[in-house]
Amino acid sequence: MFTGIIETLGAITAVRREGTNIHFTVESDFASELKIDQSVAHDGVCLTVVAVDGMAGTHVVTAIDETLQKTNLSTWVPGRRVNLERCLAANGRFDGHIVQGHVDLTATCESVEDQNGSWLYRFRHEAGPGRVTVEKGSICINGTSLTCFNSTDDGFSVAIIPYTYEHTTFQHLQPGDRVNLEFDIVGKYVARLLGK
Repeated sequence: MFTGIIETLGAITAVRREGTNIHFTVESDFASELKIDQSVAHDGVCLTVVAVDGMAGTHVVTAIDETLQKTNLSTWVPGRRVNLERCLAANGRFDGHIVQGHVDLTATCESVEDQNGSWLYRFRHEAGPGRVTVEKGSICINGTSLTCFNSTDDGFSVAIIPYTYEHTTFQHLQPGDRVNLEFDIVGKYVARLLGK
């Protein structure tokens, strides 16, 4: 389980295909603290650490075809920056919202508006069952826990404060870019119970 509070930015340093899988080597400032079999959210996607090189400051994760189909990982190339969060420690603070690291689908960034102190982003996604946002509800975008507003069946807006902008990949996000979305787990269960 994650909270959507990004710990650090990582950089993709190598991409290696093996059958339908892709192995990503990721450089980060906490790589030497990781262990094999540990879960780490990469742009909101829960992936298992399969190798660690503490001296190089890198770890390796593998994305299978199902993950590649549901997320934007198939577009990752060396040099790409990614949001990283280790799983929540049992004695940790729950500062964001319940995030599973199970991406529901991708969305497209429609617009970015500099509001002279914050940034307003608009996203559009395919409408469908369980794809629910509510005014002032939680949404997870590329692993970042945010509050959404201007919600419709196929889109929503978020406002980004300077700290979040500087410490996540939102600083690189442009209109037309695909992002990973995980809808609020409580909202998904309620929608399922109501048949929506």
